[in-house]
Amino acid sequence: MLLNLLSKAATVAMLCFVVSSMLATGAGLTVPRIMEPLRNVRLVFLALLANFVLMPAGALALAKVLRLDEPIGVGLLLLGCAAGAPFLPKVAELAKGNLAFAVGVMVLLMVVTVGYMPIVLPLVLPGVTVNPWQIDRPLVLFMFLPLAAGLALKSYYGQLATRAKPLLDKISNLSLILLVLLITAANIDKVLQVFGTFGIFAGLLFTVLGLGTGWLLGGPDVDIKRVMALGTGQRNAAAALVVANQSFEDPKVEVMVIVVTLVGLIILMPLLWRWGH
Repeated sequence: MLLNLLSKAATVAMLCFVVSSMLATGAGLTVPRIMEPLRNVRLVFLALLANFVLMPAGALALAKVLRLDEPIGVGLLLLGCAAGAPFLPKVAELAKGNLAFAVGVMVLLMVVTVGYMPIVLPLVLPGVTVNPWQIDRPLVLFMFLPLAAGLALKSYYGQLATRAKPLLDKISNLSLILLVLLITAANIDKVLQVFGTFGIFAGLLFTVLGLGTGWLLGGPDVDIKRVMALGTGQRNAAAALVVANQSFEDPKVEVMVIVVTLVGLIILMPLLWRWGH
């Protein structure tokens, strides 16, 4: 009963964080500023390479080398194929990364993820089907629309956007802290289920692989390297959970997605603190 309540509270905190974060991000940027970094064809290509070639390949390699149980390996692969984490603009801001590039690459990775997963997963996992709209709907409702609303506010009511952004930032920061605490508390039993399966170790290696890959491919600018590292190390858990829920009967697939997400947050927090200071 308590875990169920915590899980529902975590869902509310997640929605509050995502919507407020997207509104705040849009209220502080303009469309030309977001599009400017994406005109760098080399950076865009490397971001796509890291997220949709190297990370899925890394997930498959880790599952094979560590001899993970099939559902654990499938959960890791789902995260490998799901890019465009909604946390990216907020963590990029905390890490003093390039916020405009973070928003642009997040939107790019989300859009590609929606088309990529339904095509690639059935090829790698025969018998699996993915409904693109099940992934699209929450992204459109809770991310794209608030971001567009924030951009419109900035464009047409600049002074109001300037006054609203600090309040939205505070709501976003508080809901992020609450979200991390609630997710950890609500899923502690699921984390314990993965002990003894190399699942947590695989999640640790997978996150480090993503951070390192993004950093190495980020080019010479430190603020871009940080965004590339965070954007590759963080995965789109929402998209992965949607696919896990609709396409797999074994609950361990969803559990692995949650575990790796928690492991990633644990690794990212001290890294964000260091970069932010």
